[in-house]
Amino acid sequence: MIIIPARIGSSRFPNKVLADIGGIPMVVRTAMAVQNVDDVTIATDSLDVIQIAKEHGIKAVMTSSEHQSGTDRIFEAAQQLGLSKNEIVINVQGDEPFIETDVVKAIYDLTKRNHGNPKILMNSCYKRINNPEADDPNIVKVVTDRDDIALYFSRAKIPYPRDHHFDDYKGHLGIYGFSVESLKAFCSLSPAPLEHIEKLEQLRALYHGYEVAMIEVETKSFGIDTPEDLEKAIRFHRL
Repeated sequence: MIIIPARIGSSRFPNKVLADIGGIPMVVRTAMAVQNVDDVTIATDSLDVIQIAKEHGIKAVMTSSEHQSGTDRIFEAAQQLGLSKNEIVINVQGDEPFIETDVVKAIYDLTKRNHGNPKILMNSCYKRINNPEADDPNIVKVVTDRDDIALYFSRAKIPYPRDHHFDDYKGHLGIYGFSVESLKAFCSLSPAPLEHIEKLEQLRALYHGYEVAMIEVETKSFGIDTPEDLEKAIRFHRL
């Protein structure tokens, strides 16, 4: 099951999930991009999103407006949908209208491989980015160990190249794989100080001593965080 969290009240870009890209709202375009991988449901706090999803033949469920993170929101949706504890749930952000099916499948396969490992709470992915791209705080960076287990995520440029130029950063994509059981475990954890500081929900898992497994992917997709990103997305769609 793919669940797309769609909070309407983004502080940086209000109503962005409904932004028009080629005549289709962003969150609907995201759902359409991944619907050939698995069943898709949008989890939202907006009646407008519910109605727009219905008009486009996309399933959507209403969730609380009080959730701390998108992962908390998709857990409520998983409960409403009655998913079994072993079912794999992929959290695809509603601002990824160009996400490729191969990327989502890679997260699904990684999650399936790690199912049953109690240390790994989340599964996600990264792409290689260059030094100028890493300067953008909207592109989250991740550093990993030799087994591609995340050591830390940050909006800052990590690792910091003290003595020389470095041009091989790992840019995190906000796509997460869980079992319903690990999703429940994540949402039972208290929000972490680091999570609030960086505004990165995956830091909750690291703060509480769990692991986030990563996999490298190739993608041309990008998240839409600002009106400038939306203009870029509109140009990209026209290509």
